Amino acid sequence: MEKIIDESVQGTTITLAEKENSTRKLYIESYGCAMNFSDSEIVASILSNEGFSTTQKLEDADLVLVNTCSIREKAELTIRKRLEKFNAVKRHRPHMKVGVLGCMAERLKTKLLEEEKIVDMVVGPDAYKDLPNLIQEVDDGRNAVNVILSKEETYGDISPVRLNTNGVTAFVSITRGCDNMCTFCVVPFTRGRERSRDPQSILQEVNDLADKGYKEITLLGQNVDSYLWYGGGLKKGFEKASEMQKATAVNFSNLLEKVALAQPKVRIRFSTSNPQDMTLDVIRIVAKYPNICNYIHLPVQSGSNRILKEMNRLHTREEYLELVKNIKEIIPDCSISQDMITGFPSETEEDHKDTLALMKEIQYDYGYMYAYSERPGTAAARNMEDDVPQEVKNRRLTEIIALQREHSHIRSKQQLGKTVEVLIEGTSKKSDKDWMGRNSQSFVVVFPKENYKIGDFVNVKITDCTSGTLIGRPLGLSNNN
Repeated sequence: MEKIIDESVQGTTITLAEKENSTRKLYIESYGCAMNFSDSEIVASILSNEGFSTTQKLEDADLVLVNTCSIREKAELTIRKRLEKFNAVKRHRPHMKVGVLGCMAERLKTKLLEEEKIVDMVVGPDAYKDLPNLIQEVDDGRNAVNVILSKEETYGDISPVRLNTNGVTAFVSITRGCDNMCTFCVVPFTRGRERSRDPQSILQEVNDLADKGYKEITLLGQNVDSYLWYGGGLKKGFEKASEMQKATAVNFSNLLEKVALAQPKVRIRFSTSNPQDMTLDVIRIVAKYPNICNYIHLPVQSGSNRILKEMNRLHTREEYLELVKNIKEIIPDCSISQDMITGFPSETEEDHKDTLALMKEIQYDYGYMYAYSERPGTAAARNMEDDVPQEVKNRRLTEIIALQREHSHIRSKQQLGKTVEVLIEGTSKKSDKDWMGRNSQSFVVVFPKENYKIGDFVNVKITDCTSGTLIGRPLGLSNNN
């Protein structure tokens, strides 16, 4: 669950500029975390070269793809409803083909293809380069499947098409897969073992985005702090690397510094960090470079040591608190957000109180909070009884959300009177007379449009706030433009 799910973009369709030689229409929807949306950009790039143009009208599509998420049961139920809709359209367009991409593809391949027969094609997260072959199989009347998880694939050689972009912010994937084996998480089984992307290909993509006018880049991975490039291969293979490979290896703090130096006018963010893998070196690099944002998403999942052990989190409450203390000492104005799961198997009221106490001690700026949802195939599903009643999960989640809202408001009020640099991302959702953007700490800031434009860095004095938004007045362009 260490992947932030932005509910406002779930099910987003994509549109690309049509190529002259395009002969077929592609309709693609994306669900889940930023990694899935980044993968959809890779898929669109591959299929654009195969003569596909995109459509936002389902009824016009020759190929319908849904990029899926297995993180929560709700996501799977939503996607199943969409597949029913696709098949209803397909009855009137028998040549239309339907494919499932991503995490659900790996987990439910047999069910979707053979038992329920609701899709023509199932493609796992490491098999997107095989799409042209799989589409040919489907065109020839055969179901197609490739869910093989790769030890090498990072898509470092694919230049992603930027989809539904504001032209200001972009994601750059730096790792794929995960080795952490948290007992609640399906990611290691759907995305495979952890491997890192060649730093040169990352820098090339960052430089290309900067040349195209992007002002903020988020380095993306299931666990960015685990990034380790020594010439290719799985992270766990590093112990067998040659002395030369070890001496020239690039870890996450090295990569972060290279990116910051390559584009000093571009804001850099990263997500997601894992507490047991984050080092003081990374924190010092964030403090050293002004273009690296003072914001760290640091999932904790529970405040109870007993539950953390059951989750196989590989960090204790005390170690986590020590890490937060170090972050705040080295980067005094850093904002920190959390992921929290409540109602994990065997969680007691005492465990729940430990979580609330941890939150009170840290006072997170933001949070992403969920009731435990059993995911088939995980260690928790195999070995633990989902024994916390739903009404208890709901009540505990309500208490956690209420406390986080209180802390978010406290953090927002601490920004009053400050002048902050805001990158304009678009028009405010509540008023077309105001711009919306974020400061370095990732607070959403709203201010009058005046003569500024999307992509401008503006100094804004904060005059008011809610628990989720800062309100201010612009003072002028910053020196970062």
